[in-house]
Amino acid sequence: MVMSGLRNSVAFVGSADTEVGVVPGLSATELCVQAALSAIHDAGLDKSQVDGLITCNAMAQPIMYHAEAMAEYLQIFPRYCMSVNTGGGTTFSIIHHAAAAIVTGMADTIVISMADSLRSGMTREQAAKTQSSTGHPLYEQIYGLPVPAYYALIAQAHMAEFGTREEHYAEIAVATREHAVNNPAAQKRDRISIDDVLSSRLIADPLHLLDCSLVSDGGAAVVLTSAERAKDLPNDPVYLLGVGEGHSHEHISQARTLTTSAAKESGQRAFAMAGLTVNDIDFAQLYDCFTPTVLIELEDLGFCAKGEGGAYVASGALRSGGALPVNTHGGMLSHCHSGNPGSMFALTETIQQLRHATGPRQLDTAQTALVHAQGGIMSSHTTMILGREPC
Repeated sequence: MVMSGLRNSVAFVGSADTEVGVVPGLSATELCVQAALSAIHDAGLDKSQVDGLITCNAMAQPIMYHAEAMAEYLQIFPRYCMSVNTGGGTTFSIIHHAAAAIVTGMADTIVISMADSLRSGMTREQAAKTQSSTGHPLYEQIYGLPVPAYYALIAQAHMAEFGTREEHYAEIAVATREHAVNNPAAQKRDRISIDDVLSSRLIADPLHLLDCSLVSDGGAAVVLTSAERAKDLPNDPVYLLGVGEGHSHEHISQARTLTTSAAKESGQRAFAMAGLTVNDIDFAQLYDCFTPTVLIELEDLGFCAKGEGGAYVASGALRSGGALPVNTHGGMLSHCHSGNPGSMFALTETIQQLRHATGPRQLDTAQTALVHAQGGIMSSHTTMILGREPC
């Protein structure tokens, strides 16, 4: 069943990022509030006009009732208020729910703001403990695997089944860095080569250091309202054309397959709602916590056939001027990855691209975009299709 009633019904009217990288002067709470206020200002609204607030709890500064605490800090009194305790795919799933809340009258204008301080707000010991607690307590944690090792299993499986090479994964890191070069906000802006990736320190075979996302502080926020109301606000609205979710497992040991993800289902549902196909997409932002995730997402979302992701990225498709520019802000591999809020930066970048407001990295053909996030270990997926115009 497709909730076609969401198509063209809501629009993003505000977006904002905080400084990213190492931001020791601001706590996770302060970053979250700063992002929210900046997005509200960008939308041309006063905070008194916000009646919905969604946040994501922070690892560095967890609060039991996080959204309510942020509302208290902001001194707003929303009738729709909730927090998400995990990131990745659920960061976008909650936007799916926020859109439904607006359409059903639960709120008129919702701010979604997420931030964390993984770089300056957590010790190495705290970070290691968080990583080691990810796996199944009976079947995975006992082996002491950190998160990169789980994604290395996925990378190895794709190599074994389809002949994918380390160079293919490395090309993804090189392409995202090419985009980051033109983004003054990106944490890493020096150009890299495939050889640079392959010669960087091995983390979990076959993943090297440059195959892995950054560890960052930072926050981002967006403002969502009805398409009708958006027409009266100063920015060009960015419409939600389609959205879909797919959930396949929680623990990687229980996955039915390591080489096909629930991005296949989430993408099909998003395209069905939008009434579009991959041929209508001008650029994409794909969750890149590790390079293999991008390759598998490209296949599962339909941009290339299963098993052909290596050849597709090797063609230069993901780079500027390629068939499908991917992660135009630099992604988690080069822009920043502040944990649970990491995919929010892909959304704010997409909004700015569709407004034609990104300066040197602006894509000439930016009319329709796909934004995808996944959480867990390729577990929960949400795909959104956004456009400058209703469809």
